[in-house]
Amino acid sequence: MPVTPSPPVEATTRIQLTVNGRRGEVAVAPRRTLLQLLREELHLTGTKEGCGVGTCGACTVLVDGRAVMSCLVLAVQAAGRTVETIEALGGDAADPLLAAFIRHDAFQCGFCTPGQIMTLRGLFRRTPRPSLGEIRRAVEGNVCRCGAHLRIQAAALDVAAQGGAPGAPRAPGR
Repeated sequence: MPVTPSPPVEATTRIQLTVNGRRGEVAVAPRRTLLQLLREELHLTGTKEGCGVGTCGACTVLVDGRAVMSCLVLAVQAAGRTVETIEALGGDAADPLLAAFIRHDAFQCGFCTPGQIMTLRGLFRRTPRPSLGEIRRAVEGNVCRCGAHLRIQAAALDVAAQGGAPGAPRAPGR
């Protein structure tokens, strides 16, 4: 009687990371992406999978304050780091960026919105009052198939005019 070999069991590595302010430890397989960890294991489904190859921006999160496409980052690379997802905002309508998105109707289907917002949060952390050109460059990797790009840019300019989003460093005298 022929023996059918079992599929190989992928070893896991335990990593510690902070996600949305909560420090924890998880076991991850070496090939598991940060996106998969967030959505499938931590049940943070606000981060979307659009393309899986880093071309659409729907999976954008902040890692140590910088916008990254989580489909391109292995979960083990997040060890010891701080990860922030759209859920960190908690739907707080008082958040200047969320409020500006609502005011400017900067979303339609909403699929790209979490990635757009996290990309802009990363920009505001680096540059509290970005120019239109800086805003455009920041979100150029975020695809919006509904065509809300101009409204997204208007929302970001609105926040920039008010001095940036919460958590963004304030420039002296501004």
